[in-house]
Amino acid sequence: MAGDIIVQEYGRYFGMPTCCLRGGCLTGPAHSAVELHGFLSYLVKTNILDETYYVYGYKGKQVRDNIHSYDVARFAEEFIKSPRVAEVYNCGGGRSNSCSILEAFARVENLTGKPMQWQYVDKARDGDHICYISDLTKMQCHYPSWGITKSLDDIFQELVQAWTDRLGEASLGSFDYRSEQSQITLSSR
Repeated sequence: MAGDIIVQEYGRYFGMPTCCLRGGCLTGPAHSAVELHGFLSYLVKTNILDETYYVYGYKGKQVRDNIHSYDVARFAEEFIKSPRVAEVYNCGGGRSNSCSILEAFARVENLTGKPMQWQYVDKARDGDHICYISDLTKMQCHYPSWGITKSLDDIFQELVQAWTDRLGEASLGSFDYRSEQSQITLSSR
């Protein structure tokens, strides 16, 4: 929140072209997947690994909108081409790219052919919302050539493919993140 306000204030006080993007669920095929963030990527990963996904509260009916990293980058390009001063935008997938956890289970099961293993925890996470859908009206009004190009179907297909590739390579022994990371670190010295 402090960063958001500072960006706005510098923009206003100094006439600087600044922009705050208030993100929904940002994702894409290279997204890390951990339980507390990375909703779709983590869900896909747990399905492919036959692990248990824990649903916290709201009976799995909580809704999130999802935006692909490609569309976020496209918006950044549009802003750079035509910057504005001290703007704030909701940056999510909007209504067309939203789904509940239960709907996400059905989508991933359809793509992988594997049943989702999940367990319900009858307590919502602190600060969690029942429904979060970004209103993209302002972004589209200020930047009419920008819009969502990656549908929810595209996002799911890319995530399933990416995790299948990553985990398949790891199980074949041809990919070891730590050794690759070490090589990157060593080669950059």
